[in-house]
Amino acid sequence: MFRWLSQTLIISALSVRTIPRRLSSSAVAVIGIAGVVIVFVAVLSIGEGFRAAMANAGSPNRALVMRGGADSEMTSGFSGAEADIIKEAPGLRRDDNRPAASAELYVLVDLNKRSTGTPANVPLRGVEPIALRVRDEVHLVEGRMFQFGTNEAIVGRAANGQFAGIDLGSEFTSGNLKIKIVGIFESRGSVSESEIWCDSRLIQGVYQRGNSYQSVIAALDSPASFDTFKDWLTANPQLNVQVRRETEYYAQQSQVMTGLINGIGYTVAVLMGIGAVFGAILTMYTAVSTRTREIATLRALGFNAGAVLISVLAESLALAALGGILGGATAYLAFNGYQTSTMNFQTFSQVAFAFAVTRSLMIQGLSYALVMGLVGGLMPAIRASRLPIATALREL
Repeated sequence: MFRWLSQTLIISALSVRTIPRRLSSSAVAVIGIAGVVIVFVAVLSIGEGFRAAMANAGSPNRALVMRGGADSEMTSGFSGAEADIIKEAPGLRRDDNRPAASAELYVLVDLNKRSTGTPANVPLRGVEPIALRVRDEVHLVEGRMFQFGTNEAIVGRAANGQFAGIDLGSEFTSGNLKIKIVGIFESRGSVSESEIWCDSRLIQGVYQRGNSYQSVIAALDSPASFDTFKDWLTANPQLNVQVRRETEYYAQQSQVMTGLINGIGYTVAVLMGIGAVFGAILTMYTAVSTRTREIATLRALGFNAGAVLISVLAESLALAALGGILGGATAYLAFNGYQTSTMNFQTFSQVAFAFAVTRSLMIQGLSYALVMGLVGGLMPAIRASRLPIATALREL
């Protein structure tokens, strides 16, 4: 066993050390695999960035209350009187004897993307004065908070970067709505940064909503208070509402888009991977061909066929690893943090977010590269291990 292991290590190290002699053919395999990894990681980083934007919007200390049966804030709605009842529920945090809950409205306004000029549905959220205390992760980075009772608004940093017409100090008009942007806020890169915030009563008046809301964002005493809060509201005969943890709501909102993006990413990677595997096969057949006499000599000196097979696979895996690392590093440098926006199909609104090339995606990319290298090197390795010694020694 020790002898076999020793032979395998010696011949494998020799195979890897001689790669520079076959630089041109080896580069074909490395570049091909790197290209697949770049596309694979880049596409999946879109879904990861979208998911992160949604996940960062939620907090286990908050709950979202909507009308029963609604699948998003867009399809929800209840009266101001019902919103007041919701704010009386036990388990709700109270600051200075005031319920830490913001009754809110959610509508869409038409803006153009800065990069392409194409129209986009951008969320406009009407909030109450306590909104920033409920969402303690939100903070202003430029300008000031808007004054309630006016047509002022603040805009998320991601929306400000992606959409035209909402720069600090600018005014934009959408139908009967006229708003002046007085501040820019951040929210840990969450979906909230894709929104414009203003006074909920401004939206009620402009869109003729009366005294109505679509959701209540409530800060809880603690995550453990959720069941108390939910049970009281769902058992109240005056209400027809559903209560969800905010984290669960936004996770569900991201499922359709991330599933679609991941499906596309894996499909493209498989199709491109087939081409990369053929490239690896040709590269390793070339390597075996140029090393025929060398391999035969080793066999004649007593090196076994298994060691030869593993040595060819080791060379193929080394090239694949190099391609995987190169592809992952290129994807990270080129795409990580790249800002874009896309449609959230469950609210039909734009979500601005950044590509996220995570450690997990880098590992997936490298793993996929090694799989391509293993598959691509298997047949050439088998051929090398089966070379007739006498015949191979006579080859030039």
